[in-house]
Parts: sequence; structure tokens; C-alpha cells
Amino acid sequence: MPRFGALEAGGTKMVCAIGDEKGHILERVSIPTGEPAETMPAILDFFRDKDLAAVGVGCFGPVDLDRNSPAYGSITSSPKLSWRNYPMARRFRESLGIPVGFDTDVNAAALGEATWGCTKDVENSIYITVGTGIGVGVIINGRPYHGMIHPEGGHIFVERRADDPMPKGICPYHGNCLEGLASGPAIERRWGRKGIELTDIPAVWELEAYYIGQAICTYICTLSPERIVVGGGVMHQEQMLPLIRQEVRRQMHGYIQGKGMEKLDEYIVPIGLNDNQGVMGAIKLAMDAYLEEGGTL
Repeated sequence: MPRFGALEAGGTKMVCAIGDEKGHILERVSIPTGEPAETMPAILDFFRDKDLAAVGVGCFGPVDLDRNSPAYGSITSSPKLSWRNYPMARRFRESLGIPVGFDTDVNAAALGEATWGCTKDVENSIYITVGTGIGVGVIINGRPYHGMIHPEGGHIFVERRADDPMPKGICPYHGNCLEGLASGPAIERRWGRKGIELTDIPAVWELEAYYIGQAICTYICTLSPERIVVGGGVMHQEQMLPLIRQEVRRQMHGYIQGKGMEKLDEYIVPIGLNDNQGVMGAIKLAMDAYLEEGGTL
């Protein structure tokens, strides 16, 4: 049975894993995300001499996913300046000599859920992560959607609620986009404390649900997903999902009449893979790259 490498490349840590074609994680390590010159050798050393058929990388972005581009597989305009223009996929291919699957970290998470998790029974779904940043992975007809580059659903513009005590969102590019108003750092800037210290203050989470619910209404109207998964550190607050569903129903005003809207607790759901969705999605990226280059399972 072939073995596959998987990298969930995040802004704070790099999760490296070995898995099989059923998505089982056989081995895993976590490496802090430092400068490329120190981080990448440690990552590549983990994967070397492991008899891997291919490796999959779900990477923080933005990234270049155009296979006709000279910069395919590179990180592009990342706020992590030392990683800008880093040729991630090419570095793996040159160092390991095996097929490399490459996508965004959030698309990989969406793919993990679509392959083995809570969206495996539908063809079209989205995965939203709400944490240090906000990202959206989109699955269309069972595959991650790319388009010009890839979805940047965390940076859609949302209407700021009039009573928001923070005068402007924190995104340096857009201000009042979803990430600027509803990410973990936005919560901390607004209230002066981290979200984990604000669990018992309803106003914090009602405002958070207002913004996330507003964004989900936009995703429903534009993408019409068959299921929506919401994960990330902020979603560890157990009160969030019920509040988000309530906001989606209120803000949609009965306009969309699909079966999902009739059963929001089955339509807007928590993660199904115990925070392994990113790594498992990277395993699937590796499997697909292996098959594209003539491998067999």
C-alpha cells in the first residue's frame, strides 16, 4: 500500500504527516514556522527516506495555483514577508523527486472533509475557518475550486454593525472585511482581551455571529453550497454555531427556500475530522498527484 506525505503549512506551525490511501495518519510532527532557511530543511528531512509515493501541501497564502504559471506552487503576497515568492511545490519536487499536490490550506481542509468527513455525501460544499485569520475553501463537483487564483472568502466586505465598539476593522488591506471584523485578533482588538477570556460575555459572540452570519448569507447566495462547515479556533466557543444559524435565518429573511435552510443544524455544521481535516486533505492532494502521474492505488 503506497504511503503519502502531507504538509499543513500554517503561519505559526508546519504539521508534517505520513498517511495512507484511507486517510489514516500514521506519523506526525509539528515544526514552528520560522524563516524558510531554517524551517524548510527540517520539513524536508522529515519526509526524506520515508518511501513516499507523493506528497501533498496545503499552504497558507495567497498562493499561485495556475499550472501554466512559472510561479505555480509559490506563496505570493503573504504578510509573512520572508515567505513571499517562496517556491514551495518546486522545492518539494526537487528535494524529494516525487509528485507534489499543492493547494491552499483551507482548500485542503475543505477537501479533507469532502473526502472523509462531514461533507463526503455532497458534491458542493464550503469550509470556513475562523481563527487568527478567516479563510474559505470551496468544493465544486467534488474538487477544490480555483478560478483566477483561489477563493479569498475571508476578505469579502461586510456591513459593520452600527453599535460595534471598534471603529474600523483591523485588516491592513481592506479594513472592514470579514477577517478585519471577525477574526480572533479583531475580537482581541475590540474587547481588549482574547476570545478565550470572553466566553461568558454574550455581546462578544452575538456581534461575532452577526458578521459570520452575514458572510454565510453571501456565500449561500453566490455559491449555493449543499453544506457549510465552520471550524477554526474561534469556533471552539460552543455558543457560536447556534448564534450563527440564528443570524443566517434572520438575515436571509426567508429569501432562499432550499432544504438546507429548513434544517440549519444539518446545513451549517461543525468540523467532522477532529481538527485533522487539513492534514487529511493534504493526503488527498498527494493521492491525486500520484494518480495524475500514472500511479495506482
